[in-house]
Amino acid sequence: MTDRPQTPLLDQIASPADLKRLSDAQLEQVAHELRQETISAVSVTGGHLGAGLGVVELTVALHAVFDTPKDKVIWDVSHQSYPHKILTGRRDRIRTLRMKDGLSGFTKRTESPYDPFGAAHSSTSISAALGFSVARDLGGVTEEGLGDAIAVIGDGAMSAGMAFEAMNNAGHLGKRLIVILNDNEMSIAPPVGALSSYLSRLYTEAPFHDLKAAAKGAVSLLPEPFREGAKRAKDMLKGMAMGGTLFESLGFSYIGPIDGHDMDQLLPVLRTVKARATGPILIHAVTKKGKGYRPAEAARDKGHATAKFDMVTGEQKKAPSNAPSYTSVFGNTLVELAAQDSKICAVTAAMPDGTGLNLMAERYPSRTFDVGIAEQHGVTFAAALAAGGMKPFCAMYSTFLQRGYDQVVHDVAIQRLPVRFAIDRAGLVGADGATHAGSFDIGYMANLPGMVVMAAADEAELKHMVATAAAYSDGPIAFRYPRGEGEGVEMPEQPHVLEIGKGRMIQSGTRVALLSFGTRLGEVRKAAEALAAKGITPTIADARFAKPLDRDLILQLARDHEALITIEEGAVGGFGSHVAQLLSEEAVFDDGLKFRSMVLPDTFIDQASPRDMYDVAAMNAEHIEAKVLDVLGVARIGEKRA
Repeated sequence: MTDRPQTPLLDQIASPADLKRLSDAQLEQVAHELRQETISAVSVTGGHLGAGLGVVELTVALHAVFDTPKDKVIWDVSHQSYPHKILTGRRDRIRTLRMKDGLSGFTKRTESPYDPFGAAHSSTSISAALGFSVARDLGGVTEEGLGDAIAVIGDGAMSAGMAFEAMNNAGHLGKRLIVILNDNEMSIAPPVGALSSYLSRLYTEAPFHDLKAAAKGAVSLLPEPFREGAKRAKDMLKGMAMGGTLFESLGFSYIGPIDGHDMDQLLPVLRTVKARATGPILIHAVTKKGKGYRPAEAARDKGHATAKFDMVTGEQKKAPSNAPSYTSVFGNTLVELAAQDSKICAVTAAMPDGTGLNLMAERYPSRTFDVGIAEQHGVTFAAALAAGGMKPFCAMYSTFLQRGYDQVVHDVAIQRLPVRFAIDRAGLVGADGATHAGSFDIGYMANLPGMVVMAAADEAELKHMVATAAAYSDGPIAFRYPRGEGEGVEMPEQPHVLEIGKGRMIQSGTRVALLSFGTRLGEVRKAAEALAAKGITPTIADARFAKPLDRDLILQLARDHEALITIEEGAVGGFGSHVAQLLSEEAVFDDGLKFRSMVLPDTFIDQASPRDMYDVAAMNAEHIEAKVLDVLGVARIGEKRA
């Protein structure tokens, strides 16, 4: 295609082995072409741009120096792995990123032998790399062999406790292990916490050109016997108050900081480490997120996540919508409520923009806390805020909250503390795929004693549920909502507080009742219209609550209909299971009720559009219609009943 960049050297790279025949100057040219190819590809697909642009030189250097896939390069989170995919035999499919049947937006073991460990959530890379190192030394075998293990982790991901747990263990074991700290000054949100302050001091206490010169001086020492060279480099940098004392205290040899965009620094350091390292070593590389693409460099999030965009201007191509996003409805409603109640505060884990809490932070910064990538700490922190008389909203994605589940149980639920859990990205989320699909939170929250669990059917309902959570102080309460725009319903000027454990009737009918929990209600309505054309008018109800259940509503639906079907955007063990338990306890099945529960299938669904993912899950309107016809014993057109 004429709009694709000219990449004569990159065109010769079919696999990382091809990099090894190139000179250092040619490798630098490959990096330039790789950056342009990455920008071009993401302009077509959308996705994570800034992180990949920040590691282009590092990606080329790693594959040129190490012997992948025998040597295992493990990208933490792996949203920076697009350049890696281009170099490892997947360039011909790079413009299918995050699409149905296309390449995953993250590393994925089933996709390539160059992806030794799948990722999408942060701070797992060092643990995985240590596991590979130990497996190697114990005689483990993989098809590609087991060589070095290299973890590439960002400064934001390094703030998580799991990274330090792994480093502490690695330092104790003393295995040969390489960790590259990709210090880009800018994780998804501005880095927070003492670690980021420490890292910032490493390069802000002297002008960058001085630091670069110091790093080059350190590199010039490294070809000498490794231990002596590393010691002299360390001592020199310590003299500038920029040493790696923190990491060395965990048992790692420290090299850096070095300029992560300078091949003259990267290549000698990596080659020396490969040749001489004996135990765990940390290479501190300073990089720039969004490097080499001005619109990304200028963006507040450095081009972290982008829709399709114009390569020249960087302008994103988003489909127009008249409906607000669920995330913005949550954020704006919380700000409105916080204006009326000074006890309302908010906690998130490195995702203020993604959860809508950036709006709260702008208006009430002293009451908004971004704890970094530390979900466990965030949940317990919120629990203590509640114990201290505040009204904390703990806003996290469904799959991120999973990381803090023990704290939800131990520190919140058992103590019956009124933490308000705002669970974003509920249900199937589209391009991010299985790793970010909020499939399990209904089950893992609703099985906790004293926990109230709500799901919004539309954006207006979400506004009411935020107000309901703010007003509720008898224990923990959670409400879930999906990614993306709402249904386009009329929004109330003021939210009202819902009665706890009470659903609502949407439509009265006969024979079959459809009880929806969450935003499948729109599909339920469409199914009802199709059924009406066949002479079947179902009753429709919105449960609103998975816990406590609206017993009166459910039992009435069971008594008045021959069939009851629940529909939810969650896995087995959630809302439908709680309804089945109630019906069993009340012996309703003894009266011949036909009960069915439509849930997500017992499989992980790969990335596609949300509509396509729900097709795979058999949970769109046509599937609901088919379920009704099946349970009532009504043949569909073209079918014959036995």
